[in-house]
Amino acid sequence: MKNFLQTVSALNDETRLTILRFIDLNGSVCVCDIEAAFCMIQSRISRHLKILKEAGFLRVKRQGRWAFYSIRSPLDKFRQDILKEISYLEMHVPQLEKHCRNNIKETHLKD
Repeated sequence: MKNFLQTVSALNDETRLTILRFIDLNGSVCVCDIEAAFCMIQSRISRHLKILKEAGFLRVKRQGRWAFYSIRSPLDKFRQDILKEISYLEMHVPQLEKHCRNNIKETHLKD
């Protein structure tokens, strides 16, 4: 019951639904790219991502100082169905511009 309520609560926010759709469309996305796409400060984006992760939708992979978020795999049928339903919603999903990935390449070239 607690897991169900946590999942439903996580979806009770338009920004989180859009972030979830954004990640679902783009695959593994650097947190910096999410911040840039949504024009939000790091602390607000991190809060939304934490809620979605705790609700069982996201996983995070760290590469040095960067955090990449993607849809958890495997995803249970309940969450798969939710992602499918979200895909039918009419919402503006920002474009991915990959600001940070360019910075990651530059950082590795300097080392």
